[in-house]
Amino acid sequence: MMKKPESKEKPEAKETKKAPPVKKPQVVEKESFRGIVRIAGKDMKGQLPLRRALPNVRGIGQTLAVSASGVIQSELSIAPETRVGDLSEEQIEKIDHVLNNLHEHKIARYLLNRRTDFVTGKDKHVIMNDLIFDTTQDVERDKKMYTWRGYRHSYSQKVRGQRTRNTGRTGMAVGVLRKAIVAAQAAAKAGAGSPGAPAAAAAAPAAAGPAKAEKKPAAPAAEKK
Repeated sequence: MMKKPESKEKPEAKETKKAPPVKKPQVVEKESFRGIVRIAGKDMKGQLPLRRALPNVRGIGQTLAVSASGVIQSELSIAPETRVGDLSEEQIEKIDHVLNNLHEHKIARYLLNRRTDFVTGKDKHVIMNDLIFDTTQDVERDKKMYTWRGYRHSYSQKVRGQRTRNTGRTGMAVGVLRKAIVAAQAAAKAGAGSPGAPAAAAAAPAAAGPAKAEKKPAAPAAEKK
């Protein structure tokens, strides 16, 4: 007789005590702290560090924000981790001056958005409303000169060589012809030189839509006696 395997009792799980939740240290705000700060014409939250706040300005990206915060630190002695709400009015004015004249500071040339400007021929960097104005002027100049870019702009088409088969369609709504119409047109073309051409041509208007009522010939006038 084979002995049944003895059932092993599972050891009782030990009760684990949950660690008490860690309390976050409360940040004591200064009296001079401001919740909303305006830098270069853009409102920002005061809790943001300076480096993270700069990309909110139109014309300044993530890479340029790092370089600009380094320039601000070297020239104005303001650390990139400084919260925007802790800055004074004088510091904000100086930061605005630096951001509006980034091309005059030690910034890599490839980070500037107006290299070899059309009017001045110099390298510069523009932000906010100046950037919108200069971009609009460039587009209008291309339209007047009727370059390929201007031609595409004038018809609201993509400019940089993208596809326009699926996306970027403008103008009239692009619909799909009915299968019957397409088949009738194909049959009419295929049977143009064959003996059954009249039958195919007659089938095309019937498939395309209701045919117009044919005019009946007028009845002959009654002969005079």
